[in-house]
Amino acid sequence: MTDLSNNKMYAVKVIPQSRVSKPHQRDKITNEIELHKTLSHKHVVKFSHHFEDQENIYIFLELCSRKSLAHIWKARHTLTEPEVRYYLRQIISGLKYLHSRGILHRDLKLGNFFVNENMELRLGDFGLAAKLETVEQRKKTICGTPNYLAPEVLNRQGHGTESDVWSLGCVMYTLMCGNPPFETLDLKETYKCIKEVRYNLPSTLSPAAQKLISGILQKNPSDRLTLDQILNHEFFTKGFTPDKLPPSSCVMVPELHPPSPAKKFFTKMAKSLFGKKKAKGKHQQHSLFSESHRVSFMSSSHVSCLAPDNRLVCTERMLMLSLTNFLSFFPATRNPPCLSRPQSFLWVTKWVDYSNKYGFGYQLSNQNIGVLFNEGTHLSLCEQRKTVHYCLTNNKHFTFPASSLPEQLRSQKQIVELMANYMEQNLMEGGDLHCEEQVSGPPPLLLQWVKTDHALVMLFNNGTLQVNFYTDHTKIILCKSSDDSYLLTYISRERVSYTYLLSMLTELGCTSELRHRLRYVVQLLQHHADA
Repeated sequence: MTDLSNNKMYAVKVIPQSRVSKPHQRDKITNEIELHKTLSHKHVVKFSHHFEDQENIYIFLELCSRKSLAHIWKARHTLTEPEVRYYLRQIISGLKYLHSRGILHRDLKLGNFFVNENMELRLGDFGLAAKLETVEQRKKTICGTPNYLAPEVLNRQGHGTESDVWSLGCVMYTLMCGNPPFETLDLKETYKCIKEVRYNLPSTLSPAAQKLISGILQKNPSDRLTLDQILNHEFFTKGFTPDKLPPSSCVMVPELHPPSPAKKFFTKMAKSLFGKKKAKGKHQQHSLFSESHRVSFMSSSHVSCLAPDNRLVCTERMLMLSLTNFLSFFPATRNPPCLSRPQSFLWVTKWVDYSNKYGFGYQLSNQNIGVLFNEGTHLSLCEQRKTVHYCLTNNKHFTFPASSLPEQLRSQKQIVELMANYMEQNLMEGGDLHCEEQVSGPPPLLLQWVKTDHALVMLFNNGTLQVNFYTDHTKIILCKSSDDSYLLTYISRERVSYTYLLSMLTELGCTSELRHRLRYVVQLLQHHADA
């Protein structure tokens, strides 16, 4: 409804007088109004005013134009982990406020979480809400929505704050799995499953999500995680939570942009090397390290977790030292002796920018093919395309035989093969530096790529930084060898490679041709960090 005096719009709850003809019915509505009008919190639907006439009671509430999580869930069926964290944080904030005031909601479900124009969540519908009572005083009435009822409620032990937490766990499960955890075709069977806490945790959930849901859906209320424990769980602390969601996420998977670990590193490095000084220039950045992935379906037995910062520890250590040394180079008439048999390392021999549709693809010197997808996931074809390595944006890494790839990954594998075939048929090798032996360990993952007017920069999680210059096709590759020394490889315009110990370059200097390119790399990274 619209208030014609100021054109302000409200959501209005209309209750026919015929539904409150009996005293206990009238008391229920009165209690709802009296309780709701006392609430004031960012994540609780705002109560404005109410009045009644002979036909209806009218309760004027804050308008939430995006409707509810039930509408979003119906359109999307499942949400990504970052979205679930985004909504759960707001639900928990509102719920902590209610519990601190001694109020139980008692009907937490998707339809009672409203979303406003700015994609902010509000808890609403306090028709079943009640003041918190001691265990002895708790009402033994079964109330709430069947799929979200806690075991103690069904067993007529009454509601406590733990019952709201149980419902929250059911909400989380529903958003991530597409259906409530205890849903069956028969209500009695549903109640039996709830009392026995009998449900399935799909392998599509990440291990952290599985652990959190298991910690919430505990039969004994005292064994359940508290709201604070939920917020401090690794599902929240180690996962990206967006500050805001786009309205398009109501109907489709959003494109989210978590802080890039490479950007974070460059900033720290630039502060150390250059202080606050800004570099001038123009460049285009493609930061594709996004966590809005569609799939998260591997079981915990396949998972090898990496702490978020660990991916760049090697990179940071190597580049901080290397780039500091760049600044102290001096001109020489010739470069120092290059290594006659340099240690084998992986570098990018071919690349293709298909980010307008899919992502960035590249071929390594051992013929492995990798693609960093626009959504932030990474897929590599290794061992002559017999093995698939897949990495989610939360750093979880999985390996599959190409012949038994999960169905959810097959479309991405086809895209990688498409790019691989294009590079094989249309592009030349980038130089004469080949991988003579199999490099052990998982394939390096591209963390970030940056295009400037003059060069392409690729940063990998194993500490390799590669810069390809467009005009003359020269390349600079920085990497760390197995004996902790630092190597710099220069591939000339004739595609001939020269590998130097960085310590030798620092000691003896280098020609202006190489020094000019190294200076550009330093300035590029400085600008990238300051931009």
